[in-house]
Amino acid sequence: MAPRLPRPHRDDVRIALAGLLGGLLIWGVGLGTRTAGDPLVLLDGRWPILLPLVVTAGCELLRRIRPRTGLLVGTAALTVDVLTQGNLGTVVMFTDLVYAAVLYGPPATARRVPRITGLLSVAAAIVPLAIWRVPQALLIGVVVGIVAFTPAATGLIVRNHRDAADSARLRAEQTALLAELDRTQAVTSERARMARELHDMVANHLSAIAIHSTAALSIDDPDTSKQALGVIRENSVAGLAEMRRLIGILRDSGGDLEPAAAPTLDGLGALVDGARVNGLDVTLDTDTEHGTLPAPVELAAYRIVQESLTNALKHASPGRVSVALTRRDCSLSVAVTSAYGDHGSPRAPGSGAGLVGMRERVALLGGTFAAGPDGAHWAVRATLPLTQAEGEDV
Repeated sequence: MAPRLPRPHRDDVRIALAGLLGGLLIWGVGLGTRTAGDPLVLLDGRWPILLPLVVTAGCELLRRIRPRTGLLVGTAALTVDVLTQGNLGTVVMFTDLVYAAVLYGPPATARRVPRITGLLSVAAAIVPLAIWRVPQALLIGVVVGIVAFTPAATGLIVRNHRDAADSARLRAEQTALLAELDRTQAVTSERARMARELHDMVANHLSAIAIHSTAALSIDDPDTSKQALGVIRENSVAGLAEMRRLIGILRDSGGDLEPAAAPTLDGLGALVDGARVNGLDVTLDTDTEHGTLPAPVELAAYRIVQESLTNALKHASPGRVSVALTRRDCSLSVAVTSAYGDHGSPRAPGSGAGLVGMRERVALLGGTFAAGPDGAHWAVRATLPLTQAEGEDV
């Protein structure tokens, strides 16, 4: 079954009706492009004029859906019109068919029609001039150029502008899509960063609160309960301070809050002291001058030690927790080991987010990370490169 021809565009129907009615009006008043005595008029009389007029008006219905077919049939109709007294409506509609073929036709048609009509215009000027040897013969080429080449060139210009606008619109859509992807990625990265910061800053205090509150509830000893409540209060105050600082950063309401400095390895002593207050037996061993380290490396190393101590507080068996930092030529090694095995003291539940956060921090700096059992100990080891850390935000 042959495919159905698409319906003509409603604007094309209006153009066809307007051209037909205008041509009929010109025919009705007896106006023609040539007189009855012109030697080119082979089909004399008024009625032969209507045939090319009606056919050309019908071709206008094809100007968008079948532009090449409309142009070919319209060219044949114009040829017949040349053999009659002619009708200006037929000529005007033919110029529109040339324009539409270039504008709506395939790219090959859009390239060929202006070339062909340009060559015909030149030939229509040179050949009559060579035959008749009178300057007036050049007017034939001018007429052909006006009727054929001018609408073809106009259609090509409009098509180029339309294609350029479509390309610009496509580039704008692609740019908007890329911007949205970048925005989504930035939001995701920022959410992950804030999740790490929130976990690292607060989890240590909340873990200590949970463990000591469990101890206070499970041990019926006033001194033990009083000591546990003291530790709970200290960690509650510190946790609230960290939460207020983080909320202030997120709100950023107007710069009233002073920006807090990022933790550095100079604060490891205070971090270890806090872990000892919470009940851990911690040793700290460093053999490097931390002041010369890149800030992202210091922050990552601090957070790794902080999270490792939190995990030791929640999960480690009784025993010593060792923290060691060693600087080599191009890297900083962090190692935290704690006793591994069954434990009977109350502990806080964990979600595994701490290990994920440490792994992400190390990956952002291009380092290596490992955590797991090592004999009788649980070991966390990270190697942070120093050469790629400048400008990184972890």
